[in-house]
Amino acid sequence: MKSFAVVMLVCLVVAAESDFPHLQPGVPHGSCEVDWTFSMKCSDVNAAIVKQIKAWKVNYKLWWSNPTQMKVSRVTSQHFQDDFTFTFEQKTNMCKVHGHSEWVTWFVFDLDNNYCDMFNVLEGAGLVNTAGYTETTSDKICTKYSSRNCSAHKNS
Repeated sequence: MKSFAVVMLVCLVVAAESDFPHLQPGVPHGSCEVDWTFSMKCSDVNAAIVKQIKAWKVNYKLWWSNPTQMKVSRVTSQHFQDDFTFTFEQKTNMCKVHGHSEWVTWFVFDLDNNYCDMFNVLEGAGLVNTAGYTETTSDKICTKYSSRNCSAHKNS
């Protein structure tokens, strides 16, 4: 029985390395890094995000917010929690926002929750339809980005 458990563990590790290229060494759970830009003041972007999170207070929790960063968490319908931060950097006529999200729980099969939980807040706040909106990420740094379906994670 002990050797069976070892074999299963080795198979899981091999599968994780080959089938889940988004996993970073030492990070055995889903995560996402995204950069967004908006042609507006960061204080306005920050305020819109805070307003949207408060509107979705059932699933989202705003832990803290200041002019340069905020920390948020969301509990999924499967009772998993992911924590994410938005970091704001004001540039001339532009706000750069870096989003970082990861599961609090050890869970490899993130699907697209880490990305979608952040994106849905931005979309709900109307920010993805603003002038100058851009987004930069990839599967390499954001779990399941290319196969995302954020409508499946919408709040009401």
